[in-house]
Amino acid sequence: MARNTSRSAAGKPASAASFSQQLDQQLCFALYSTMLGFNKVYRDLLKDLGLTYPQYLVMMVLWERDDLTVGDISERVFLDSPTLTPLLKRLQSSGLVDRTRSAVDERQVLLTLTDAGRALRSRASHLPQCIATAADMPVAEILDLRDRLLALRGRMFDHAAA
Repeated sequence: MARNTSRSAAGKPASAASFSQQLDQQLCFALYSTMLGFNKVYRDLLKDLGLTYPQYLVMMVLWERDDLTVGDISERVFLDSPTLTPLLKRLQSSGLVDRTRSAVDERQVLLTLTDAGRALRSRASHLPQCIATAADMPVAEILDLRDRLLALRGRMFDHAAA
């Protein structure tokens, strides 16, 4: 049996009855609507690079480490293969990545950056600062919020897997 580990503002365990059902009081809606705001900011920034936000996520993964399988990328960006495959094909047709079958296991598709894909990294280097400016928060607060969200994400995935 799962135990209730949520806490009220006073630090006492919170009961389900203490949570409001009003939309603006929901954590999930705060996260969702904030992400919509992020998407709007990114849409404008990424337009000059010819990328969508999910494509930008894939490119960041490949900029960290090239020559990955679709499965590797899927795990990093939390997108399933049927969603990721058309996105990767568009990146290939844009000349940013090459998709090849693995010589070891031809069921696996490997993604490697092209020269244009590598060059795009420097053109995108200003984006984190633009996001920080749009957030209008000190860097320390941004990093703390990111860490707290990553911890929350981990707990949510752990809960879903249980």
